[in-house]
Amino acid sequence: MASQEIEALSGALARLPGLGPRSARRAVLWLIKRRETALSQLLDALAVVRDLLVECDTCGNVDTTNPCGICADTRRDARAICVVEEVADLWALDRARLFTGKYHVLGGKLSALEGVRPEDLTIARLLGRVAQGGIDEVVLAMNATLEGQTTAHYIAERLEQYPVRVTQLAHGLPVGGELDYLDEGTLAQALRARRPVS
Repeated sequence: MASQEIEALSGALARLPGLGPRSARRAVLWLIKRRETALSQLLDALAVVRDLLVECDTCGNVDTTNPCGICADTRRDARAICVVEEVADLWALDRARLFTGKYHVLGGKLSALEGVRPEDLTIARLLGRVAQGGIDEVVLAMNATLEGQTTAHYIAERLEQYPVRVTQLAHGLPVGGELDYLDEGTLAQALRARRPVS
């Protein structure tokens, strides 16, 4: 029987995505065995993240600087914006190193069932970025779910008033798939085959 403190740590880890109670207990036991090295490093890293992470005012990415490293990078193409649902999607696309523009994180997707409306997302901030000018293309990289495609369609309609080319990732992403779980080859093909939104 583990102590109350160890059970509390296991319970906290079990709430993380991808970890259940058994995996969390194994992780806790591993950390306890290596408390002088691994546990100390984990605690230090968590403290740094807690103290330094901020949300980028421009795109919504999470970084230690504001604007984030992607928005501040002058080598990136400022004329193209890739719109994603969540920060994890941004990280997945950027890992593939195929999109050289900037990003915009919506903070979710439209969902009548969950009560998520356009004003709950950063759509207005995206439209403001486009309205400032200098944007040639907006790539809608929503997940291939019903809510993701509804969100993409809504944004495409709102962008019709601006002189920008609106594209979306090619179909071929698995239906119901989420960008964060796709391999780089699938992401690369989807980015290469993007097409105008009709």
